[in-house]
Amino acid sequence: MNATFRRDVFFSFFMFTADLRPQDPGYTQILIRHLKALTDMGYDGFDVHIASQPPTVDHKLEVDSYIGLRKAFDQAGLQEAKFTTNVGTTRTFDPTSPYEEQRKQALSYLKSRVDITRVLGGDSIMSGPFLYPYGVFPATDTDEPLWSDALQDWMKPRYHAARSVFEELSEYAAARGVQLAIEPVKSWETPPPNMVSEVLDFLDSLRHAQGGVTIDTAQVVMESQGPSVFKDNIARAVRQDRLSYVHISAPDRGAVKDSWIPWDIILNEIEPVYRGPYLIEVFNAIPPFDSSMRMARRRFWRPGEDDPVPGVDSAYDVARAALAELREHTT
Repeated sequence: MNATFRRDVFFSFFMFTADLRPQDPGYTQILIRHLKALTDMGYDGFDVHIASQPPTVDHKLEVDSYIGLRKAFDQAGLQEAKFTTNVGTTRTFDPTSPYEEQRKQALSYLKSRVDITRVLGGDSIMSGPFLYPYGVFPATDTDEPLWSDALQDWMKPRYHAARSVFEELSEYAAARGVQLAIEPVKSWETPPPNMVSEVLDFLDSLRHAQGGVTIDTAQVVMESQGPSVFKDNIARAVRQDRLSYVHISAPDRGAVKDSWIPWDIILNEIEPVYRGPYLIEVFNAIPPFDSSMRMARRRFWRPGEDDPVPGVDSAYDVARAALAELREHTT
């Protein structure tokens, strides 16, 4: 790697929340305290989840609320803080829907998330499982779930239906300096795309697509097609300028220090060819993650939000150790 290149390292706010609650001034002050503490540790930026609201909520009002949130961050002395966003689609806002009106709703929803990403982070990245609605498993008319070949066959027309949405979305995002990075997520959490190759195949089907893929180490360990295919996928993404974001996350979504992260893949396959930020992503055992991800491990207590727990690491302890671990392996 070029000795003059300095890699940005971001931290995921999944440690603290899945909803920034931008219209809640009291909670904004809690966010500011976390941001300042993590900045002091040495983090360059942050990844924040943009929570979906009821379908009746005006997207412009949502965007305006994040304009106010960014202004509050700036007034608190966080003008230099960088942000990427995590976005998922929903059963209502489904770009793969067979119904044109629903796809239009999904496009409007996704455009609003591009706008929010621009408001918070400027020239930034919108990442996440925003192709097929996260966690929405299909079933037959008799309520029998679809798996294996039946699920793969069911997905084909859904991918096809989403093409026009993503062609327009990619142009919209590019015009605003926002990079789209679709994240494949393992199959026990959500239907396809579950593999890096499935995201790349979808992007290949689009006209003039400017989107990319997110590589998440936890997803690679828990569900991938093996080291040789992964190497081919990395080379393919780099060749097409689609390696957009890299998440460093343990398989159990807990502490990064001394975890089963494939550092050899990061160092040998990703580090030489990727110039974007690394995101340290820890899912804390807080709602909705504790139930949706069936977490049995104890919560990392959040300073200023939870009572200290003797003998249990705080969120800040985990964040500090993760940054040291990453730097040890990559510098």
